[in-house]
Amino acid sequence: MSKSNHRHVLSALVQNVPGVLAHISGMLASRGFNIDSLAVGETEDPHLSRMTFVVVGDDRVLEQVGKQLEKIVTVVRVLDVSSRDFVERDLLLMKVKSPAGNSRSEIRELVDIFRGKIVDVGPNEIMVEISGRENKVQAFIERMRPYGITELVRTGRIAMVRSGSDHESTADAPTRAAS
Repeated sequence: MSKSNHRHVLSALVQNVPGVLAHISGMLASRGFNIDSLAVGETEDPHLSRMTFVVVGDDRVLEQVGKQLEKIVTVVRVLDVSSRDFVERDLLLMKVKSPAGNSRSEIRELVDIFRGKIVDVGPNEIMVEISGRENKVQAFIERMRPYGITELVRTGRIAMVRSGSDHESTADAPTRAAS
């Protein structure tokens, strides 16, 4: 097994019941695993939610996280998305200083280059939405720093295995009854 640290994108299909997020994040924290990114949302089945999270570590860490998650009754299935062909996205909302004039035009041009959207305009700042791979979002943040970022928020990473890959759909997933 590899000894180097990698970013592993994991997807856990879980029962959509109160306390699942707290239980899973508490279990990971109590075992010393750090969650680098986390996003949770309902799936096409309202009884199931998908937790997508990123952990950093070697293959041993990934194996341990998977084993610990599979022990939790409310976890239906765990998938290492990063070991397959997948699509990932991160969403960013950012307020950046933008008084009327040249800097506003420059920012608008950069937003277009990064295929983002200006979603709000105020007298001295604008709000921008950018989505894409983590490195694209990070690059945009670095390009905006000289203008003065006043506020920034990001989602956790979301990811899906590409169509045609060897995975079960949510509808085909086995479910475990809560004990």
